[in-house]
Amino acid sequence: MNTTLQYRNPIIEQRADPWVYKHEDGYYYFTGSVPEYDRIEVRRAKTIEGLREAKPVTVWRKYETGPLSANIWAPEIHFIDGKWYIYFAAARTTETKDGLFDHRMYALECAAANPLDGPWVEKGQVKSQWETFCLDATTFEHKGTLYYVWAQKDPDIEGNSNLYIAEMENPWTLKNKQVMISTPEYEWEKIGFYVNEGAAVLKKNGKIFMTFSGSATDFNYCMGLLYADEDADLLDPASWHKLDRPVFKTNEDNGQYGPGHNSFTVSEDGKHDVLVYHARNYKEIEGDPLYDPNRHTRAQLIEWDDKGFPIFGEPVPDAVR
Repeated sequence: MNTTLQYRNPIIEQRADPWVYKHEDGYYYFTGSVPEYDRIEVRRAKTIEGLREAKPVTVWRKYETGPLSANIWAPEIHFIDGKWYIYFAAARTTETKDGLFDHRMYALECAAANPLDGPWVEKGQVKSQWETFCLDATTFEHKGTLYYVWAQKDPDIEGNSNLYIAEMENPWTLKNKQVMISTPEYEWEKIGFYVNEGAAVLKKNGKIFMTFSGSATDFNYCMGLLYADEDADLLDPASWHKLDRPVFKTNEDNGQYGPGHNSFTVSEDGKHDVLVYHARNYKEIEGDPLYDPNRHTRAQLIEWDDKGFPIFGEPVPDAVR
């Protein structure tokens, strides 16, 4: 373990679903879910720890009514073909269960050099195969192709959400039919809810690694891992392999509960991969954990084993790869 670089956690308090992107201008850009679920903020700093004191700028607010008026969740900021994009999920204003968790995916675009300056333009809903609950979209480029990965409810599959991938026509439009690459199948993915969500991609050592989160958002929340060969057809579900156990989970000894919904960035010197994620520092929660505000943003260096796999908590046994 490299001990010369350690991050003082938490990086940012009360920011869940953290997304950190290091741009070519040398700044780290950060966004994440705010406890009020009513707006999208972006902040930037020259260091990861500098994000703690950086001033957040609100770049978009929810509407009073309609499909973009409730539960603004899990924004991500990306830089694609010279422009900035934010992907996020939003629901309708209603007190019914069907409305409150009736999320759809949306995209914002900004052409400014500094995305904190704006303006941000709504590009509309990123439409998938079904008009069902969907969220936690991410995007990545590989060999000249832009891919979109997200979590969605299939009406014909039991559970809350599976992971899907599709090629993109442009940063707000899917090009082809989506394919499912993961569904909750192991017990650790199905505690409280049947959930695969919050995907993030890291390309390294000839592989495409994709982390995701499973189970309810309390102390059972944890991270799983998919991987594919870099030369494989990423739109073929058979190209993706899933480990049968979580790679990052609650550690009571460290006082870290429900780690998950991560992103990846690089260290300040560019030499190390960094895991950014949220976790709580207590186990027992009163009421619905979704409305407990104390999921804090944390960061740690990623280790790599001799087979080229990432180590987040415990090493991945050879037998499950």
